[in-house]
Amino acid sequence: QVHMVESGGGLVQAGGSLKLSCAASGLNFIAYAMGWFRQAPGKEREFVTAISNSGYMTWSSDSVKGRFTISRDNVKNMVYLQMDSLKPEDTAVYYCVPAIQRSGTWTSRDNYWGQGTQVTVSS
Repeated sequence: QVHMVESGGGLVQAGGSLKLSCAASGLNFIAYAMGWFRQAPGKEREFVTAISNSGYMTWSSDSVKGRFTISRDNVKNMVYLQMDSLKPEDTAVYYCVPAIQRSGTWTSRDNYWGQGTQVTVSS
């Protein structure tokens, strides 16, 4: 069964950086695109960025383009999110999931959501 463990979150000042990690198990990792999503207090969960199964293609929301970089290691079954130039509006719980694009919208492939990792950006 699919199991994702996100880590690396924390408290950082605006303008700072964090790198999130995600360890995947229970799936044929190299077969799936992977995505990062986030949910801020009182808001709906939203797409942040995704990477193809090969790692050659990436997609990002306009709000993080040029600041966040997704990568993956298909040997270690890991996904990473490098977050630079962080803003207070990036504060949220961040989730890593096998992702799929349906009708132009990215979502969790099997509606799986793990516990996520909290990122808090102070102003």
